[in-house]
Amino acid sequence: MTATDATPHGAPVERVVQEGVAVVRGTGAVLAGRDVARAAAALTYFGAISVVPWLLLALWSTSWTVGADAAEVRLLALAPLVPGQMGARPAFETLVHAGTHLGWLGALVTVLPASFWGEGVRRACLSLVPREDSWTGWRARAWLLPVLVVVPALTWVLVGLSDGPLLDLARQDGFWPLVFRVLIGFTALWLTLSVPLAWVFRHVAPRDASWTAVWAGSLGTAAFLAGFLHGFLLFLSIPVDVGVPFGGLGVVGGVVSVGFWLYLLHTVLLVGWVATTVLDRRLRASRPGPA
Repeated sequence: MTATDATPHGAPVERVVQEGVAVVRGTGAVLAGRDVARAAAALTYFGAISVVPWLLLALWSTSWTVGADAAEVRLLALAPLVPGQMGARPAFETLVHAGTHLGWLGALVTVLPASFWGEGVRRACLSLVPREDSWTGWRARAWLLPVLVVVPALTWVLVGLSDGPLLDLARQDGFWPLVFRVLIGFTALWLTLSVPLAWVFRHVAPRDASWTAVWAGSLGTAAFLAGFLHGFLLFLSIPVDVGVPFGGLGVVGGVVSVGFWLYLLHTVLLVGWVATTVLDRRLRASRPGPA
């Protein structure tokens, strides 16, 4: 095979690399002079309000077919997947009990604080890429509510993988069981997160990007988010007392630690959204205009 013969096969790869570099540079240009840290901190405030409600709603959906008590027993059996060095398991058990016994009335009330995350996303995006916007908070919260439709299905997928291959691998010692557990967990988180993230990038965020750009951006952003979430699990496995910097108050240290990781996750999300808008502009510019 000659170099000329290989060109048609190599050209698409080269173009993808070039487009990726252009998107990265474009993202940097958009964020230059913008206070990403402040936007992520503002979004983290809304995330602190809504993260527990979303977890409660997800856990509650597991009780629809088997009942609250059976769902609680099934979820508590996943405790080996939660690192216990920092005392995360008692918090996990409390959350599981509250979520599985939430009930319809409790779920309805929980939707309100859960919707605040949508407002946080839209306001943070507007601070990075300003534009005229009306009814910002209410519009964002309303557009976030359809995500509730897919949360049960995504939760069932994650729980099914967790009490199957992931739990089996967690009970095995050695290097390769750990590698396969991380690989399966990462892939499951990556794909499930990309679904609601695509909706958020398309409708909750202030710019209506094309679905092509949205799916590319959400898959890329979800990959980084899944990696950071696994980093959080690794952090929880470190045998340190997070309450030491706060006079031995472990609860305060735990809240601050969770807040810090939320801040990192939201920083990744915002950068991913900006990259999605840059990709969308490039795709629109590459389309042939009317003859």
